[in-house]
Amino acid sequence: MTDPQRGAERGIATAFAVTVAGAVLAAVAYMAGHDRLLLALGFCAAFAGLAAGFTLWAARLLPQGPYVGEREPMRSPPQERQALEPEFERPAGRLPRRMLTAALGALGLAGLFPLRSLLVHGPSPAVALATTAWRDGVRLVDQDGQPVRPERVPPGTMLTVFPEGHRDTGDSMALLLHVEPARLDLPAGRERWTVGGIIAYSKLCTHAGCPVGQYMRPQERLVCPCHQSVFDVLRGAEPVFGPAARSLPQLPLRIGPGGVLVAAGDFPEPVGAGYWRTM
Repeated sequence: MTDPQRGAERGIATAFAVTVAGAVLAAVAYMAGHDRLLLALGFCAAFAGLAAGFTLWAARLLPQGPYVGEREPMRSPPQERQALEPEFERPAGRLPRRMLTAALGALGLAGLFPLRSLLVHGPSPAVALATTAWRDGVRLVDQDGQPVRPERVPPGTMLTVFPEGHRDTGDSMALLLHVEPARLDLPAGRERWTVGGIIAYSKLCTHAGCPVGQYMRPQERLVCPCHQSVFDVLRGAEPVFGPAARSLPQLPLRIGPGGVLVAAGDFPEPVGAGYWRTM
């Protein structure tokens, strides 16, 4: 085997080694905490090494041609054939083939981690869009992670709350308000979703998903600052002005152990922008 061929094999082996290293990096990044940057860099390096290896293999080791047979092949003398037999017994490119197997195997295993997470551990996209972290019995906590008792929400005030253990989940934010119970005119079946006039709605506007953060106390209205959608707190947060066409989903509440506020279930409908739903 000539020196250029050995150099080509080393280059191909190095490229496939980069694929193995990139696949390992992607798998470790995914398992360590879903670091998207390292995950992307790992897969980028893996596929780049694979492409470089295949390119070098095709350019340096495969026959380049074209070949023209000018005459019938002539049989070589026995001595020459015996001298060449060891060269044919050792297949050319054996090292690149082994590295290719390792590269494809490592890349395939790394790709199984996101696929397994999607198929086994995580909900389907349709389910993920329709549910949040709220469940029956989950305690309401403030931005500091402290459980919320009814006295934390005096009449006429508003407080942003989260499901305990999921303060970093954007779709689960809720607004806690305290209004006069006698003024509430909620949809049928929601009479027991409040605790002494304390009511909770999703904080995500149903128009474009912006956080609803303004409370007009005299009129009992919630206002989204992005596009000025206005929701009636007393009537199930139904929209009364602006582009929003759907009420803010209401979170059912009850008193849990220790006198703290807990959810009595998840929101009854998807939260946030409704453009992906069939209205």
